[in-house]
Amino acid sequence: MPLQQPYSDEQLAALELRRAALPRHVAIIMDGNGRWAAQQGLPRVEGHRQGVRSVRAVVEESGRLGLEQLTLYCLSIDNWKRPQSELDFLMLLLQQYLIEERAEIMEQNIRFGSIGRREGLPPHVLQELDRNVALSASNTGLRLCLAINYGGRTEIVDAAQKLMREAHAGQIQPEKLDEDLFSQHLYTHGMPDPDLLIRTAGEMRVSNFLLWQISYAELWVTPRCWPEFDQATYHEALRDFARRERRFGGLNT
Repeated sequence: MPLQQPYSDEQLAALELRRAALPRHVAIIMDGNGRWAAQQGLPRVEGHRQGVRSVRAVVEESGRLGLEQLTLYCLSIDNWKRPQSELDFLMLLLQQYLIEERAEIMEQNIRFGSIGRREGLPPHVLQELDRNVALSASNTGLRLCLAINYGGRTEIVDAAQKLMREAHAGQIQPEKLDEDLFSQHLYTHGMPDPDLLIRTAGEMRVSNFLLWQISYAELWVTPRCWPEFDQATYHEALRDFARRERRFGGLNT
């Protein structure tokens, strides 16, 4: 597929969107695959399979919108409690996605990345992850980040352990620790914090996702399950974001 051109200002206006009012970074908790499948009388794995189509649609639309980054919550560190058969399918589906989308990532100038603990992920998944990261490292378009085997509390603990080791080695002084230095030790170092956090399937919680980074993110929840999430729903979230007044703890005068 040829490189997709970003929407013009006229095309954005037709969608009731403005370039200046778009978020830099959108993060999405992709929830409801299993519920959607149950509603259709299908096995849970079919919900995950359909969810991949929503991923493709949202990635493509984020590129056309000219967003800087899209982060998708693919697998929580807590999801290992699920049945082994479902986990095995998820790992196979992830590997398949990484392989099948590789050409598209390169053709669309997408810079691919991931966050989360590598320990516990199958070698065949890590191999494909690393290959996509390496191949797309010099791309300059949308930054696509998959949160895999990720937990917000785990990320903060890992950052604290790094800082403690550096302090023990005399590389930093405790009184020098501030929010900026701490952020440099998170998985997301070098990424902008999310401006907008979207959650599907109507759940009103953040589920241990980017706890440090979403301090001032706008939250938007839709009752639609992830396999039902489409461009129109995405645009609805972006229009609602544009109407909000973001003060970051201060007052607008």
